[in-house]
Amino acid sequence: MNMTRLLGDEDPSPVVEFGPSATMPGTHGGDSPFLFVSDHAGRAVPQRLGDLGVAEEDRARHIAWDIGIAGMGRALARQLGSLLIEQAYSRLVIDCNRAPGHPTSIVRESDGTQVPGNLDLSVEDEGARVEEIFHPYHNRIATELSARRAAGLPVVVVALHSFTPEMNGVSRPWHAGVLHNRNPAFGLRVRDFLAREEGLVIGNNEPYALTDVSDYTIPTHAEGRGLAYLELEVRQDLIATEEGQREWADRLARILPQAWEGMGV
Repeated sequence: MNMTRLLGDEDPSPVVEFGPSATMPGTHGGDSPFLFVSDHAGRAVPQRLGDLGVAEEDRARHIAWDIGIAGMGRALARQLGSLLIEQAYSRLVIDCNRAPGHPTSIVRESDGTQVPGNLDLSVEDEGARVEEIFHPYHNRIATELSARRAAGLPVVVVALHSFTPEMNGVSRPWHAGVLHNRNPAFGLRVRDFLAREEGLVIGNNEPYALTDVSDYTIPTHAEGRGLAYLELEVRQDLIATEEGQREWADRLARILPQAWEGMGV
């Protein structure tokens, strides 16, 4: 397969935005310090790629997107008057939380499901996904952060993800997990607040650990700029419905400002 351009006029933009932005004159991103980003919010596939050889039922699974995170993230951003930047395309096309060239940037198999449309790709094929989907999304995040810094505004990068209750046959008991690496102070405060909530089991670098190699968004945009951040994973069965999404949005809209106020920034 060889193509000079991946996205056509009929395809959605890779970047979806909700809320006030510091790049819009006069708005300054609202009063909220939080910039929400969702690397796996969408599950669109460019029309020129067809269905990637993956059945619809599999493209609805966690392998294609972070189930529930778009609804939760939008409700949360709305409550806090914050900007949310989402990626519209499925992680089966390209994973926007992996550096280009990473072994799982463009997966050939995910949780037992083969992705035939990702086999035998040329350098040009992979490059089109990077240039037309990955870069526009991350450039938009970088532009927003630069605008906020230029305006002297405080900013906390909050990366929203969801995880499947079972992976490779192993059950995951956590209701949510906080991932951290360098500069973990804000994330650890959020973790402690969440752990005080009745009935919640909160993972500490579980079900995943945040590293410079495993992730891209937080290491690049937050840790690379010395910014406060949170990388949050919420279990998908808890936010698969609108009711669950509202519940978690309400919880986080209460906890995040409390955690930030205690930072003394």
